[in-house]
Amino acid sequence: MFRRKSESAVVDQTSLKEGGKGRPTPSRKEAEAARLARARTPRGRKEQAAASRNMRYESSQKMREAMKTGDERYLPARDKGPERRFTRDFVDSKFTLAELILPLLVVTMVLGWSGNNTLAWFSNAFMTLMLLAVVANLLWLRFGLHRQMKRRFPESTRKGLTYYAVVRAVQLRFLRMPKPQVRIGQQLPDTYR
Repeated sequence: MFRRKSESAVVDQTSLKEGGKGRPTPSRKEAEAARLARARTPRGRKEQAAASRNMRYESSQKMREAMKTGDERYLPARDKGPERRFTRDFVDSKFTLAELILPLLVVTMVLGWSGNNTLAWFSNAFMTLMLLAVVANLLWLRFGLHRQMKRRFPESTRKGLTYYAVVRAVQLRFLRMPKPQVRIGQQLPDTYR
């Protein structure tokens, strides 16, 4: 009696081979069947809707994964390009007061509603000072970003990057999308191509 190797043994051998794809090569019959299944057009309205729904689901899954990993191929158009990637990394490598604005706003609202006039006055004065400090911090961030952009990307336009950087800086770090790829204080690479 002849014994055939199990499929798992073949997969294990292939995955051990350096540069292997990790699975056996499909037969011509299987490859043709898969190609025809992809090329087959839906016949009815329900099949078309299901096919378009599946395509939307797959593309949104790829985009969601790209937002976590920073993969440029599947990011939305507003986040693509080396200038945008550098802007994200520049903002993410700095600690800004703008990150604290949302939690502090909640605290000052609670203190303002406490009913104590002295406490409400103090919270309003603190929030006004904090807003002025955030504006100064964002201006400092903007000038630093444009200085670095001139040095790293002398030929490119910087249109829209200030808004992009400010919106990213105001968000809490763990809520930013695409997810931050650098730590606070980390040195950024010189090339972003």
